[in-house]
Amino acid sequence: QVQLVESGGGLVQAGGSLRLACAASGRTFGRYAMGWFRQVPGKEREFVAAISWSGGRTNYADFVKGRFSMSRDNGKNTVYLQMNSLQPEDTAVYYCAADKDPYISRQADAYDYWGQGTQVTVSS
Repeated sequence: QVQLVESGGGLVQAGGSLRLACAASGRTFGRYAMGWFRQVPGKEREFVAAISWSGGRTNYADFVKGRFSMSRDNGKNTVYLQMNSLQPEDTAVYYCAADKDPYISRQADAYDYWGQGTQVTVSS
C-alpha cells in the first residue's frame, strides 16, 4: 500500500509560480511511475504530467509544455511539479498518483494510488 500526500498548493497571481510536492510512503516508491492530474468541478480529471520510475522520462500535457516541470527524488520518496507562468485556467485541484507499472501512462485509470489533492487557484 502507498499513501500519497500533496502539498504546495495555494493562491497565486497570473504569471506566478508554485511548486507542488507529493510525499509517498512505502519502500517500493522508487519502482513506480508517478503522475500529476488536475480536476475542476463538473469536469473529468485530466492528465498534467508523468515521470518514469527512474526519472529518466517525462511526459506532459500539451497545455503545460514549457511551463511545468516534473521531477522526483527517490531518496526522499517525493515527486515535484514546478509550475511557472500560471494562468487562471490552471485553477484546479491537483492530484498526485502512483502507478505500480514503472512506465509512463497518461490515463487516470492506469494509476493505482491517489493523494487527496491540493487546491491551486490562479487569480487574473
